[in-house]
Parts: sequence; C-alpha cells; structure tokens
Amino acid sequence: MNDPICIRPAERADLPAILAIYNEAVLTTTASYDYEPRSHEAQEAWFDDHATRDLPVLVAESDAGEILGWSTLSAFRPRPGYRFTCENSVYVAASARGRGLGKRLLAPLIEEARRLGFRSIIAVIDAQNDVSLRLHENFGFERAALLRNVGYKFDRWLDIVFMQLQLREERWSCPSNESD
Repeated sequence: MNDPICIRPAERADLPAILAIYNEAVLTTTASYDYEPRSHEAQEAWFDDHATRDLPVLVAESDAGEILGWSTLSAFRPRPGYRFTCENSVYVAASARGRGLGKRLLAPLIEEARRLGFRSIIAVIDAQNDVSLRLHENFGFERAALLRNVGYKFDRWLDIVFMQLQLREERWSCPSNESD
C-alpha cells in the first residue's frame, strides 16, 4: 500500500467516523451480528469503557485526515478467569476495502496485546467472511472452533469461526487469583 496512512490511537473526535464505519458494516455485512445501527451515546460509552480498561482502539487515518478503518481489543468474556484472553475487531470503511488496511490495523493490535500481558487473542468471524479469515491466518491465528447456525441475520442462519492466536506458548505460572 503506497498511499500514506497513519495508524494511531483513536481519539474522542474520531468517534463519528468509527461509528459510521461500524454502522455501515451492521447494515450491509455479517461482520457484526447487530441488526440496528449503534447510537452515538452507545459508541461514547464503548470508547470510555475501553479507555478505562486500557484497551486499545486504533484508527487508520489518511493523509487527508479521513478515518478509513479501526481496530480494537476487547474483553473476551466478563468473568475473571478469562482476563488473560482478549477478542479483537477490525473494521475497514467500504470505500477503503481491498487496500491492505486490515493488515495495517491488526499488526499493532497484536503488539498491544503482548504489551498488555494477554496470553491469547480470539477472533470471532462469520464463517463466510473469507477476507477476515485469511487476514487472521496471515498473522498466525488458527481455527479453534466452528459453531454452526449460532447467528441469524439477513434471513439466514450463520456459522462463526473462532480463531486463536497464542501469544505465549511456553508454560508460565499464573498471576495471583485476585481480579484486576
């Protein structure tokens, strides 16, 4: 990709663009199994929750200042036993797909997961989303599970693939049992 793109931490001012990219995906793709567009208030709450938990939200910004995509790490599950595992999300604006932005957004996210001490990253991907499946495979994610007919959108049943990237293969002792 030759056009100058800056991958940087998202700021509150980026929320309208992040929201527009997400809501377009909600309405036209199976990248999200949401049915209704998210509100600006809900997106602000989501952003604040990520900031409070020190979970990264990154954006891909063109040299003209346009937000073309975003990525994030989120809690995999709310229970304390899952605190060493995170889930990733990568969304690219429809007008910018096919330009390698997914790769540019996922690479620093993996490094952030390592920096934050996560042991594993999970990607939950619609089984027919070949682009996302290949993207994650290119970064070493492995298919861990196929769940059949667990989603329903656009008048059809959908399968999901759980992909996993182990950040630490070696045995390591667990931190204290206290919750963060």
